[in-house]
Amino acid sequence: MDRVTESPSPQPSPALRERGPGSPDATAASPLPLAGEADGRTNLVGLDRAELAAELATLGQPAFRARQLWHWIYHRGVSDFAEMTTLSKEFRARLTEHYVVARPAVARALQSADGTRKWLVRLPDGQEVESVHIPEEDRGTLCVSSQVGCTLTCRFCHTGTQKLVRNLSAAEIVGQVMLARDALGEWPSPPDGRLLSNIVMMGMGEPLYNFDNVAKALKIVMDGEGISISKRRITLSTAGVVPMIRRCGAELGVNLAISLHAVTDELRDQLVPINRKYPIAELMEACRTYPGLSNARRITFEYVMLKDVNDSPAEARALVKLLEGVPAKVNLIPFNPWPGAPFERSTDAAIARFSQIVFDAGYASPVRTPRGEDIMAACGQLKSASIRKRASERLAEAASA
Repeated sequence: MDRVTESPSPQPSPALRERGPGSPDATAASPLPLAGEADGRTNLVGLDRAELAAELATLGQPAFRARQLWHWIYHRGVSDFAEMTTLSKEFRARLTEHYVVARPAVARALQSADGTRKWLVRLPDGQEVESVHIPEEDRGTLCVSSQVGCTLTCRFCHTGTQKLVRNLSAAEIVGQVMLARDALGEWPSPPDGRLLSNIVMMGMGEPLYNFDNVAKALKIVMDGEGISISKRRITLSTAGVVPMIRRCGAELGVNLAISLHAVTDELRDQLVPINRKYPIAELMEACRTYPGLSNARRITFEYVMLKDVNDSPAEARALVKLLEGVPAKVNLIPFNPWPGAPFERSTDAAIARFSQIVFDAGYASPVRTPRGEDIMAACGQLKSASIRKRASERLAEAASA
């Protein structure tokens, strides 16, 4: 068995510690407003440039102050106004009186034997999501969540077994990036050689069902005077919310990944139920017309390999036919099981055979090496630890009754 180590959790700001976890009873799918802290101060994380300038205008500050503050918050990662030494002492004191710069709290931090790190992120209302950092030789990728739970019920995905609680706010999405940078010790933002160089919106939730908050957060992340991660290093994954795909390309221009997983509507209806609303033909047409699509900027099609379900040579050939006319690559994902999962992982031989057929047709078809399986951080395994714990407690209570 792989060894799992638990890392000390970074300490949240005093304001977050004072707030406490709160009551996790929210069920609405709409995001919470940007939260002030327990003492009434407003969190500046998640505000875009115009909103930040508007806040400072209420203090009688000129517009250039917003740019200075932006630099301290998003380039240098400073959360204590007292350390923002290019600002006057009087201004810093007024900021401290009215505002905080707060990330979500880290409830638990795990590190896999393969170097993958997973954070259970506690939000101001006590809800929790998971974020995962995957280190590789040429990059470091952060998998970011967009919802507490998930709108969808994909049968092979552990997150899909957790009901949707609510959307994350822009502050809660950006906050995941910032707390990862905190943990990696990567402030100020380095120009290259980053431990966190790429972002994938592939964590808990369907990003296109929370598009406004996701878009706002990613625009902050992409800003060249802050965190400054290029849109070419950001990938948004969707199960196929067809009406939002074009808007995503037009407004964000990030890389697109499609959770496909089947080549017929009959099977995809079962595996990815959103297919009943937006069938494969509509999804593929949205892909063909995705803004900025070219051979240099291909769409990634994610395909989980399920034993004796979708892994036959015939299905590989059907996938090739489906991709005709779309600059594409195919990520083959060996199924990552969890206790009680209804599927098994395809055999290595079946995966290799499937990959070769797709590759021979001219499409890159790498097999994704499972990472972080020992800490339940691999693709499709994310689910709030608090939800798992509550479920196990309920089963224990039932057994003892």
